[in-house]
Amino acid sequence: MDYLVTGGAGFIGSNYVRMLLSGELGPVNSVKVLDKLTYAGSLENLKQISNDPRFTFVQGDICDEVLVASCIDEGIIIVHFAAESHVDRSISGPSEFVRTNVLGTQVLLDGAIKNKAKTFLHVSTDEVYGSIQVGSSVETDPLLPNSPYSASKAASDMLVRSYVQTYGLDARITRCCNNYGHNQYPEKFIPLAIKNLKEGGRIPIYGDGSNIREWIHVDDHCSGIQAVIQNGKSGEIYNIGTGETYSNLEIANLLISAFGLGAGKIEFVSDRPGHDLRYALNSEKITQIYARSGHKNLLKYFRELPYELG
Repeated sequence: MDYLVTGGAGFIGSNYVRMLLSGELGPVNSVKVLDKLTYAGSLENLKQISNDPRFTFVQGDICDEVLVASCIDEGIIIVHFAAESHVDRSISGPSEFVRTNVLGTQVLLDGAIKNKAKTFLHVSTDEVYGSIQVGSSVETDPLLPNSPYSASKAASDMLVRSYVQTYGLDARITRCCNNYGHNQYPEKFIPLAIKNLKEGGRIPIYGDGSNIREWIHVDDHCSGIQAVIQNGKSGEIYNIGTGETYSNLEIANLLISAFGLGAGKIEFVSDRPGHDLRYALNSEKITQIYARSGHKNLLKYFRELPYELG
């Protein structure tokens, strides 16, 4: 199989590329990464596989129609990670999120149709469902995004669906919960908390820290994506989660404990506008195509952190 991975120098994309080329996700002929190398993408994330003869890197913008078309060969599998993804940045500057996440996805979809790509896998987020008080979101739930970021992702999801219905494109959508793991940019909650603790600082917590998120290790997310590519169906949406939910305050306290630190390491800050209280995914559908034997546990990951990062 030949792959085009957009955003492949970012956090999740670089881990997916690493797993592809290591053989963990099945046989691979070639992997081409298209990445703009914004603040969150780095060639350092791809250093481990940069000398693999099956690997090619192209620096560029997914909104560039000519460049995108040149990257899509007939029969290729497109795995679309590239996105602006930080909620706080979307609040202060939503236009770049609409441009990249909506227009960029449309340009890729057009390229996929015109150049006869085999499959288009669109990586989305649980945030498109909005905040839910109880239970868990299923793939058929209405989309109720509450931030410019999640609204832009919901719009791109709808575009992908339209290209399946209108043009017959083989496209699938995955919606995953919060990720953690290697190469994550330090503005995100867990790596920011780790960085601050290592430097003797405190963990900033929005509001009272009661916001609840579901967490998955990036490698488990990548394995779920590959299951959808290999065994999923065109036009279908698949939630990818673990059922491991924690409040932000619980996460902070777990990290403080893992580092063997005492009280006074949390700083409560003003809540951000439109901050969703709770996300939770129902991931039963993906079990029909993905018999996962286990997943990497957040608590174990935290217990190992002082030794990995000390």
